[in-house]
Amino acid sequence: MSHHDKDEIVIVSAVRTPFSRFDSAMADIASIDLAVIVMKEVIERVGVKPEELDEINYGSCVMAEMALETDIPVRQAALLAGWPPEILSVTLDRACCSSLTALRLGVRAIRAGEAEICMSVGSENMPRMPHLVPGLRKGVRLGHIRMLDGLFELGYGAKGFAPVAVDAGEVALEYGVTREMQDAWACQTQERYAQAFAAGKYKVGEEIVPVVIPRKKGEPLIIDRDEAPRRTTMEILSKLRTVYGSPTVTAGNAPPISAGSSAILFMTRQQAEAKGLKPLATILASIGTATKPRDIPVIPALTIREALKRTGLTIDRMDLIEINEAFAAMPLVSTKILADGDEAKWKALQEKTNVNGGAIAIGHPVGASAGRITMHLAYELQRRGGGYGVASICGGLAQGEAVILKV
Repeated sequence: MSHHDKDEIVIVSAVRTPFSRFDSAMADIASIDLAVIVMKEVIERVGVKPEELDEINYGSCVMAEMALETDIPVRQAALLAGWPPEILSVTLDRACCSSLTALRLGVRAIRAGEAEICMSVGSENMPRMPHLVPGLRKGVRLGHIRMLDGLFELGYGAKGFAPVAVDAGEVALEYGVTREMQDAWACQTQERYAQAFAAGKYKVGEEIVPVVIPRKKGEPLIIDRDEAPRRTTMEILSKLRTVYGSPTVTAGNAPPISAGSSAILFMTRQQAEAKGLKPLATILASIGTATKPRDIPVIPALTIREALKRTGLTIDRMDLIEINEAFAAMPLVSTKILADGDEAKWKALQEKTNVNGGAIAIGHPVGASAGRITMHLAYELQRRGGGYGVASICGGLAQGEAVILKV
């Protein structure tokens, strides 16, 4: 084994909660507490002790939900888990990219020689987000009090930005990706998820850790599967109205609003060997990008290109691709760009993208999704006996994050 191999960074454990529906029992659990579940599970599975962790990076972006506990969710979560107070941690917000940004910062710390064992976490509870009442502290003399719903358009309008759904829909049409194609992708995603679920690809003990909710009377409620997937048809999808004035985006070709958390434990290959742990995957590249805010469906393609450039690999070498379905527009536009407009190649890339379904079926608790696509890629490559894969995600106002894995 060369010195270089020992320096490789490997994922040794990865887990997520089920992703919830809007009206789920999970909607009442603070994102901090959802994080505690995956943080404990991801190390316990491989017998790593909390005091061995050098650094935890934790992504979350629905600030108003975190605001209910005010501050530093990762610090609170680590202490609530009963872990040593000396563990270094940071909470970050890079929109939906956050949990892959968290991974990238850990990779950077390992490469810099400042850490050997790191954890990346993403946690979000969108349905729990409260309404806000600005100005109330000053008092109201007379008249109505206005409440703000930050979930509406995710607040982008406050500073004059277009809702993400509008940018995504308009840009999709410019790339020749129609509403009908987006509905067809949404339909396919639901079917792919249903098949993968039936085949046992979303089972507890692998990607999933159950959420156990105690009840006053009787047995606790155990949530052990994603709650949002549903059967649908093109006919049903075609009848849905578009949202926020988007030309193509509907509730059917967009993800449900969810709660959920994800965690990934990674370390140097040397540490993994010393601990007798079999790596899930090797991290070949982890990169972040950004482009002009309107180009949000384009950014996964640009980010994948950058990641490929960094590794000297081509898109054809990738056995599997995960592109987060912020909307159906994202995988469709991005795979078209990666295919350089070649129809046959575009079709081939779509075939290997989100093979077991994506966020339209599963849900998109924004801070946790980047971790989900990364671990799903690793587990699916394992099931197929190895290979190369890339996972990429767009984040608000056209930020990107991607990771290339080898199994």
